[in-house]
Order: sequence, then C-alpha cells, then structure tokens
Amino acid sequence: MKASGNESNKKVHSILNIIKRSQIVSALVVILLVLLIFLVGSKVSWLFNPIKDFLSIVGLPIVLAGVFYYLLNPLVDSWERRFKINRTLTISFVFLILIGLIVWGLWTLIPVINQQIQSMITSIPAYIDHISRDINGAMKHPLFNQFSDQVEHWTKTAGDELSAKSSSYLKTTVNSLGDVVGTITTIVVAIITMPFILFYLLRDGKNLPHYMAKFVPDKGRKSFFLVLTEINTQISNYVRGQLTVAFFVGIMFWLGYLTIGLKYALTIGIIAGILNMIPYLGSFLAMVPAVLVGAFISPWMLVKVFIVFVIEQTIEGRVLSPLILGSNLKIHPVTIIVVLLAAGKMFGVLGVIFGIPGYAVLKVLISHLFEWYQLNSPLYETKETDTLKDEDQQI
Repeated sequence: MKASGNESNKKVHSILNIIKRSQIVSALVVILLVLLIFLVGSKVSWLFNPIKDFLSIVGLPIVLAGVFYYLLNPLVDSWERRFKINRTLTISFVFLILIGLIVWGLWTLIPVINQQIQSMITSIPAYIDHISRDINGAMKHPLFNQFSDQVEHWTKTAGDELSAKSSSYLKTTVNSLGDVVGTITTIVVAIITMPFILFYLLRDGKNLPHYMAKFVPDKGRKSFFLVLTEINTQISNYVRGQLTVAFFVGIMFWLGYLTIGLKYALTIGIIAGILNMIPYLGSFLAMVPAVLVGAFISPWMLVKVFIVFVIEQTIEGRVLSPLILGSNLKIHPVTIIVVLLAAGKMFGVLGVIFGIPGYAVLKVLISHLFEWYQLNSPLYETKETDTLKDEDQQI
C-alpha cells in the first residue's frame, strides 16, 4: 500500500518536472493565465470604467514620457558621469538638444511631406479614372459579357443603398465630430504635459522603486526589487530596440523607393517606419500604400516595389533584428502573433502597439508568482525531500 503510494508520488513528480522543464508548456500556461485575466476583465468591464476614463486622460502623456525616458535616460546617466555636472542641468541640456532636433526635423521634413500628400490627393481622380478604364476594359472581354447584367444590377443596388443610407452616414459623421475634437484635445494636452512628466521621470525616476518598496513588507522587498528590475529591463529593451529597428526600416524603405523612382518615397518610408513598431505585421501593413502607388504607375514598378520589400525583409530579419533586438524579450514568434491578434481584438490599435510589452510585464509577474508557488507548494517538493520524509516515517 505504502509502496504504491510512493510510486504514484514519483509519477506525479516526474510529470511536474517535465512541465517545469518544458518552455512550451510554460509559455502556454502564461498565455492561458493572461487570456483568463482578459476574459474576467471583459465580463466585469463596468468595474474598470472609472480607471479607463482616468487613463484616457493621463495615459497618453505618461506613455509618451515613458518612451522618451527609456530613450534619453542612458544619455543623461552617461553625461552626468562623464562631465560631473548636476543631473538637473544635464537634463536641461538634453532637452535643448532634443527640442533643436525636433524643430530641425519639422522644418526640413514637413514641407516635403506636405507637398507629397497634396500631390497624392491631387492624383486621386487620375487613379480612380485609371481604375475605371481598367475595369471597363476588363468587362468588355468575352469572359465577362455573361456577367454584365449581374454587375449592372449590383452597381444599381449599391447606389440605391448608398443613397438611402447617406443621411444616416451624415448623422454619424456629425456625431463623431465631437469625438474628433475630444481626441485632438487629448493629444494637445498630452504634448503640453509630456515634457514636464519626462523631466521629473529623468530626475527622480531612480527613487521611484525605493518609494514603492515602502509599501512592501521587509520579507518581500528583495523579490519586489528583482521583479521591478526585470520588468524595467524587458520594457527598456523592447522600447529602445523596437524604435531603433523602426528608424532604420523607415530609412531603408525610403532609400529603396527613392532608388526605384517610386512617387511619395519619403512619406511612404515614414509610414513604414511608424508601422514597423508593430512586430512582424508592421512591415506587411507598410507595403499597402507602396503596392497601391506602384500598381497605379506600372506592373514593372509593382515588381520593383516587391523587390525592395524582399531586400528590406532580408536585412531586417538577418541583420537588424538579431543585432538590435536579439532575444531580449524571450518570446516565441507564435506567441507574439497570438498576443497581437488577441490584444488587437480587445483593445484595437492601442492593443496592437502595447500588447507585446504588456505581455512581457505580465509574463514576468506570473513567472515570479509561479516560482513562489513552486517554493511553497507541497506539489513541487523535490524527490530528495520525499525520500527524507519516507525515512523519517520509517524511523
């Protein structure tokens, strides 16, 4: 009876050891726990409405300040050590340089981007006419003659439905003007308040963990600092790496499109750089405007656009991402895609942008909670401990 009990304990421990050593199982456990948190949150979303309203006001400036903090903090630390000057003065110098770079960039890029956007808007009627001619030419082909009546019926039906719903569309547009004004106001407030938040983050950010630790019992402070350090490392690696890769991707697309003579190369390159901040999917989304413009010019231009894309993806995948990002986040690509799809479905564009760093933070928290559970749960006692217990019982 006792031997059978020992055998069953050994089997349980062997299964638990396999689970602990399997990265796939650990990743699945983390994903399931994260999805469970999202599911529970969606069922009681009304509880979080006040928090959501609060974050909608202060969230954007805090996030922007956090991004710039991770970019500028190493520079501030380096200059403070090298030049032996006051940290506040160092931050002021960095702010002046940053403002100068932003003004120079806007002064240089805005006129070019504005000219390209105006040219793009002016060319829309020509593009529509080009599409209409292609469609009409295709419909004259004998293959499509048998469908001409059906296409004409679909066109008439679509026109009637559009006319019938135009009033509701107009009403929706008028109602959404308030949301647009609110969004613009939020962005303006974020731009104004972000520098102040950033200044105090750069000056006093190092004291924040010690202040937070005051609310943690003495026994758990070591683990608390360990978790904060790991979260800080994960987020800083992601922010710096992703922005650096996005910057170089934008430059590569711009130079590539400029080389093949694609219109609006600078604007499309900037769009590509911004969209590249979305892991894995960003580059493919950035292809959409380039493919549309290339298709309107000529089939050969479309081929050249795809060649530029293949070259960019090769350089990014083989050189940039391994060199800059590496495997700092230690997240499997399949996990990244699942998180992006789930976060995008639940939180929209913000979910796609912040889903990966949010998952990285939750992964750190859940991993440490799981380690604590392993240390304190009798289910994860080692084989040696069980042997000693059996010997004690025999004695």
